[in-house]
Amino acid sequence: MSQLSYVAAVDQGTTGTRFMIFNHAGQVVASHYEEHHQIYPQPGWVEHDAGEIWDRTRTTIGGAMAKAQVRAEHLAAIGVTNQRETTVVWNPKTGAPYYNAIVWQDTRTQTICEKLIADGRAEMLRAKTGLPIATYFSAPKMQWLLENVSGLRAHAERGDAIFGNMDTWVIWNLTGGARGGVHITDFTNASRTMLLNLRTLDWDDELLTLFNIPRAMLPQLRPSSDQNLYGFTDPTGPCNGRVSICGDLGDQQAALFGQVGFEPGEAKNTYGTGCFLLLNTGNEIVPSQSGLLTTVASNGATCFALEGSIAIAGAAVQWLRDNLKIISNAAETEEIAQSVADTGGVYFVPAFNGLFAPHWDMYARGALVGMTRYTRREHIVRATLEAICYQTREVIEAMEKDIALSDSRRVAVSLKTLKVDGGAVKNNFLMQLQADILGARVVRPIVNETTALGAAYAAGLAVGFWTSLDELRQNWGVDRVFEPQWDAARREEGYAGWRRAVERAKGWLK
Repeated sequence: MSQLSYVAAVDQGTTGTRFMIFNHAGQVVASHYEEHHQIYPQPGWVEHDAGEIWDRTRTTIGGAMAKAQVRAEHLAAIGVTNQRETTVVWNPKTGAPYYNAIVWQDTRTQTICEKLIADGRAEMLRAKTGLPIATYFSAPKMQWLLENVSGLRAHAERGDAIFGNMDTWVIWNLTGGARGGVHITDFTNASRTMLLNLRTLDWDDELLTLFNIPRAMLPQLRPSSDQNLYGFTDPTGPCNGRVSICGDLGDQQAALFGQVGFEPGEAKNTYGTGCFLLLNTGNEIVPSQSGLLTTVASNGATCFALEGSIAIAGAAVQWLRDNLKIISNAAETEEIAQSVADTGGVYFVPAFNGLFAPHWDMYARGALVGMTRYTRREHIVRATLEAICYQTREVIEAMEKDIALSDSRRVAVSLKTLKVDGGAVKNNFLMQLQADILGARVVRPIVNETTALGAAYAAGLAVGFWTSLDELRQNWGVDRVFEPQWDAARREEGYAGWRRAVERAKGWLK
């Protein structure tokens, strides 16, 4: 084995953490995954133990390196990708979090968001950040922590409390933690806080004042792929040596990078805990009029994207397993769903924490409609898979409207082909349903863990392990193409039923 043979990535997700090692061809050399606990203190609240996540991260790094017999001196660089918006505040002197991490799905900040809307702040916030006012984002979570955790504001004002999404937390710990860890984030993650001005690409003082957040709490802004390096792993840490840390992207932007979606008009959809479709708009900031987000895609000013964020996708399958206990594992949904010809008229709208794109209804709640005495377990399982696909169709239609309404001349989209990735794309029946419901080809790559691959690419480019985007494009390969099989009448009838079901779920708490 030669020196600097590989690049690796930490993929810190909503349900677990993975460490993956890649060779120069972008192939997986080794991978190790560990789940962490989901904490639900009360309805609508979702938390993670940030200390547990760091412990799991250490375990995954050691596990993958042991499997491949890889040592620190064999790694050219490490990239980090992460669940976005999930918010943690900790003491930089001790490394101890002041409270559990508040997860992106959490809705406890509903009152804060309602007040912002009532005060007429929505237009200003969207103009500056590209985001609607929603419980999804980090700034309301930070405000809640500062107002509700005893003594935290005093600690923050003394400089003894710093903030990060999970990328910042992982990188700080990887680079030494309380012994000198670097406090940074990249522009993709910063664009999800509701504190970054997309036009200045800096933390916005007006927004910091609005949320009453001390600027000193915020991490330094750095490029997603940084030749200057963020820092090095702690020699006594899980890598057992010094490795460059120089790549950082939010998970969905990392997946777009891993799918080599480098040009305006290229798009991908990731099927994980939620479902996230990103469309590269190049250096143009395309405002959304159809319920989508405008976000940074990578490397600050060089690339922006439109995004459709769906809160619940794979998490709905977990709900079938953990709450209803009608399946024992996610893999069996493929066989169960195929055992019936259709859902028997059942629709499932998994709005457990409200509806994200394109509706942005924080008052919506889950609905299972159309049931009769004929309804069986198989119909509910199939309706869950169909819900993932119908939500994706809603987002694609919104995306096409936004591009049609924009002044862009460089971006054109008519998604006759959709690149897909994420853990759920292993389900062949789900991917066939997606093609049928969209009426479009669905293309699955050979490496479907493109989130980790994108972070590895960003880190590898920074240190010259890969020298160009064309080199990365050559690594991308197709595993399988799913062609639509439903006729137009069936497709439109099913979609009309879905839209009726969504209307019954919307505004439930009101």
